[in-house]
Amino acid sequence: MPPAGSAPALENPFHGDRQSAVEGERTFGAMNCDGCHGGGAVGWVGPSLRDGRWRYGGSDGEIFQSIFYGQPHGMPAYGGLLPAGAIWKVVTYLQLLEPPANVPTQSWK
Repeated sequence: MPPAGSAPALENPFHGDRQSAVEGERTFGAMNCDGCHGGGAVGWVGPSLRDGRWRYGGSDGEIFQSIFYGQPHGMPAYGGLLPAGAIWKVVTYLQLLEPPANVPTQSWK
């Protein structure tokens, strides 16, 4: 894993692009991300990815690295399965999701 603090420097080439988000949503479903994070990334076995609370950081680069390298306790690494562009489109999809109106638990910070 790259050294801590290097992830935020990564920039999403698709940031804010709605068509890329649609493609990222398809990849999210095809790779069974919704099997852990729930449909629409609302959370299930894995945490919600739409409430703005990111345990491992919510910048473009931090989300990319969480998907690419995985995280302890259940998040697999997709870097060997998906090209970087597909991962960036998943990042775009997640960042364009509307947060829920009511977030019932505390932030990780």
